[in-house]
Amino acid sequence: MGKNLTSRSEDYSKWYNELVVKADLAENSAVRGCMVIKPYGYAIWEKMQAELDRMFKATGHQNAYFPLFVPKSLFEAEEKNAEGFAKECAVVTHYRLQNDPGRPGKLRVDPEAKLEEELVVRPTSEAIIWSTYKNWIQSYRDLPILINQWANVVRWEMRTRLFLRTAEFLWQEGHTAHATEQEALEETIQMNDIYAEFVQNFMAIPVIKGVKSESERFAGAIETYCIEALMQDGKALQAGTSHFLGQNFAKAFDVKFTNKEGKQDYVWATSWGVSTRLIGALIMTHSDDSGLVLPPNLAPIQVVIIPIYKNDEEFEAISEVAKSLVKDLQRLNISCKFDNRDTMRPGAKFAQYELQGVPLRIAIGPKDLANNTVEVARRDNLSKSIVPLENISELIENSLADIQVSLFEKAKTYRDNHISEVQDFENFKEVLENKGGFIAAYWDGTVETEQRIKELTKATIRCIPSDFVHEEGVCVFSGKPSKYKVLFAKAY
Repeated sequence: MGKNLTSRSEDYSKWYNELVVKADLAENSAVRGCMVIKPYGYAIWEKMQAELDRMFKATGHQNAYFPLFVPKSLFEAEEKNAEGFAKECAVVTHYRLQNDPGRPGKLRVDPEAKLEEELVVRPTSEAIIWSTYKNWIQSYRDLPILINQWANVVRWEMRTRLFLRTAEFLWQEGHTAHATEQEALEETIQMNDIYAEFVQNFMAIPVIKGVKSESERFAGAIETYCIEALMQDGKALQAGTSHFLGQNFAKAFDVKFTNKEGKQDYVWATSWGVSTRLIGALIMTHSDDSGLVLPPNLAPIQVVIIPIYKNDEEFEAISEVAKSLVKDLQRLNISCKFDNRDTMRPGAKFAQYELQGVPLRIAIGPKDLANNTVEVARRDNLSKSIVPLENISELIENSLADIQVSLFEKAKTYRDNHISEVQDFENFKEVLENKGGFIAAYWDGTVETEQRIKELTKATIRCIPSDFVHEEGVCVFSGKPSKYKVLFAKAY
């Protein structure tokens, strides 16, 4: 597992691709555009899942599961949603294979096994879920419905990159139904806040909360709330979205309920989701030219202990201390691994765990035993120190907490230093080209201006930040009156 990574300054994209593979997170599969998530990468996703699942359930949501296939007639019921995803859909047209009479030993699609109606492999599940909710909802007493599902989806991408954009990916998608507009809006904002809390407190990534412009909204949404993060190369990444769907899907699927006044009304809806692209965000926010840097709150292994010895006697003595320390740390809910493999030298182990971003590495040798000390190395700043074994568990606990905070503060400093306010389009292009990051600028609110800026610079409106003060100004591109500033950036 030699590192030999391309440096970020030389080729950031190549560095990322190499790191994902060499750190044993994922690899390309035999299916074009799809990935194999390897055990170490999946362990990170499992930790993300566990924390998000806990947060969802704490706010009253329950998990369920809906079909992978969506009949085309259901998929096209909500026109904007169907139009928005149509070009990315994989479609099942037949249900059987048969031996190919013209090619012995090969198979072909049975021409007699054509489906009466094509099935769309879900790119998102609003259609199949709202066709189901129609059967679940009759009265206000049936509301709210607060459902989440952990699933895979397919969006037929032509240009793929591991974790960031693949034809199939893993995610969670929440779909809720409410009796009132206000309740649905509160749900939408609440879930966006939960995403922000998770990304900041567990991923150690600062985010900006806001709403999308009309052209960047989820297809079929009235409003899309989002959290936007900034990667080390100055590009933005959408880390999560929460959609206020109004009554669009209820009307498309005729989902009505009898309200408290005894009158029929359409249900109000939300949907929200994050995906395995968060692993890509984690990599690109914190990692360095030596490999992954993982925040302790999401690291599959938070502490690794590596013995350094010359003979069996030394190994046994070190193992006794190491195993005792593992037990002490496990009692503190710290995941700890004692790497006692005799097939790798200590130096190779050091390189492996540095590449895989383990937050703390402890080395124990004969001299350490004699001095009742250990060597502790931090992955975030590559510092090493000799510390006494006494109270080592407390020191490790404090160090992990400090690493978590330090990673967030480092990322926040970078992000804050890469938010630039500009007044004219020449300055806009100069900052985008030479500095990158977010650009705060006035926008006249038209799709035409937004599209023209995108065509000329590849920058898009990432969000209209929730905490921006609405002040009138002049659009950075058109010179027309503007009511507020927005954040532009090039993005993944």
